[in-house]
Amino acid sequence: MKKTNASILVIDDQEDILFASKMLLKKHFENIYTLNNPKNVVELLAKNTIDVVLLDMNYRIGFEDGKEGLYLLREIKTLSPKTVVILMTAFGKVETAVEGLKAGAFDYILKPWENEKLLSVVKHAVDKSRKEQKRSNNIGIVDEFFVGNSEVIKKAYSLADKVAKTDANVLILGENGTGKFVLSHHIFSQSERKNSPFIHVDLGSLNSNIFESELFGYAKGAFTDAKVDTAGRFEMAQNGTIFLDEIGNVPLHLQSKLLQVIQTKTVTRLGESKARPLNVRIITATNMDLKQEVADKNFREDLYYRINTMEIVLPPLRERNEDKIPLAYYLLQKMIAKYGRDEITFDEKALEQIEKHAWNGNIREMENRIERAVILCENNRITVSDLDLEQITTYEESQDDIQLSAVEKTAIEKILFKNNNNISKTAEELGLSRGALYRRLEKYNISTN
Repeated sequence: MKKTNASILVIDDQEDILFASKMLLKKHFENIYTLNNPKNVVELLAKNTIDVVLLDMNYRIGFEDGKEGLYLLREIKTLSPKTVVILMTAFGKVETAVEGLKAGAFDYILKPWENEKLLSVVKHAVDKSRKEQKRSNNIGIVDEFFVGNSEVIKKAYSLADKVAKTDANVLILGENGTGKFVLSHHIFSQSERKNSPFIHVDLGSLNSNIFESELFGYAKGAFTDAKVDTAGRFEMAQNGTIFLDEIGNVPLHLQSKLLQVIQTKTVTRLGESKARPLNVRIITATNMDLKQEVADKNFREDLYYRINTMEIVLPPLRERNEDKIPLAYYLLQKMIAKYGRDEITFDEKALEQIEKHAWNGNIREMENRIERAVILCENNRITVSDLDLEQITTYEESQDDIQLSAVEKTAIEKILFKNNNNISKTAEELGLSRGALYRRLEKYNISTN
């Protein structure tokens, strides 16, 4: 039987699963790779072209919520967008797999699997991978990105191009969906380190219990599940660039550990005393106002200045009105390529809505709406209904917003009074951080004296 020329990677912490899957798959596909430590996936993907990944959802004893698998899924799709991912999960954990499908996985397999079922899913995944590669070869824009012509975005990218040639630490600020990851990768691709690793770490999704082990690595025996010596994300980025996304979410008690690594340019694995030298360029990003967080004592001032040699602000889409229509057409072409559709265009009313809409979710929201429209549209014309933008969000505050603000202000004033103007107790009762509460006090001109 002739084997299919494809590369399959299986990631699971159980050796019997790796052995069984390899024995089955190697009869049908040319190259089979296995990993029992998911942290090595970055290095493997950097060195090999992988068509399909079979990814287990859980890797630590006692943790079966699938969060590690979802984190790895996002990591793989970031590092290798054309790689197709199949999730592996135990019976009874299907809801986690479904969440994975929404995050970009192709399909899922229940363990223990039926061999014919596994082979069928993998074959379909390989077919999908081949089609993705073919489409990207035929449509040149897929691997490019949209900048725009508005002065505010051209200024941001001009600054990025200047700082890219240096080793200066960069802080990227901007609302969710404004393209902070795209800009960080652009800086990396224009730098002298472009042929070395680019490691993306979503700090917002890292549990504080695994913060140190993920970033700094650990020695064998450092904790219960530490079976082998393992490099952290900083070491994986050696001679390259590490992108620390959502840095504003790092808890205060862990910021000092991050600061030490940045200051000393060394990293010490958990369970070791030996400091390892680092040669890494650091780019960070957040949607938070770090100056305010420093003022509120939620973010260390010394860490802020360490990461902020150069600050680049990405404007929200509502401040780039002249870029909305060109961006919509760019995203449309991207989705046509993704779904293999014939040429599609927007009707006039749809374009009017795109231009008027506030796009509070920025580029990410527009991409989501256009993807939906490409799936739903008929006669190759996208309508207002396809975009689901009938309810236009304007820049002026609506009457509902005014009423909602009044309710929020009244609630804050009542709880402040109840707690004798104690900020910490009030923030806790409202479910806000101290920084978020201070911003609302300023917004509504509420005095605490």
